Amino acid sequence: MLWVTRSHVHVDRVACPWLISRFVDSEAEFLFIPDNQIEIVVSEIGAIPFDVSGFELGHKNGKCSFESIVERYELTDKALLRLAKIVHAADVKGDLHTDPIAAGLEAIAVGYSLRFPDDHANLAHQFEVYDALYAWCRLETK
Repeated sequence: MLWVTRSHVHVDRVACPWLISRFVDSEAEFLFIPDNQIEIVVSEIGAIPFDVSGFELGHKNGKCSFESIVERYELTDKALLRLAKIVHAADVKGDLHTDPIAAGLEAIAVGYSLRFPDDHANLAHQFEVYDALYAWCRLETK
């Protein structure tokens, strides 16, 4: 399936493609485009929008997009739920203090954005970070 979000990825827009490709759609393809073109791409080619205001898989009811995807696809893995708390805290303004790992994830996201301004290259490199963080979450939730 084709998935679409805003360009210039950061925490949630990296975590969501990782989550989607690992747990929802192993053949997912991602488009990163300017915010003002999302609705056009959704209507013209049927891409599934995520981390876009006003769509199902975006921020809503105090949850970040990662949490919305976990909820929508009924993912119950305890490690994913732990990871969702970290992503939420790192992504939602004002919540950075709610998880001890969040500030580190935010710093890593900024660093990768500076090193890899191309969204696809950023994802290719940061997926390793999320694989490692998920492994840590699995250990923590045993």
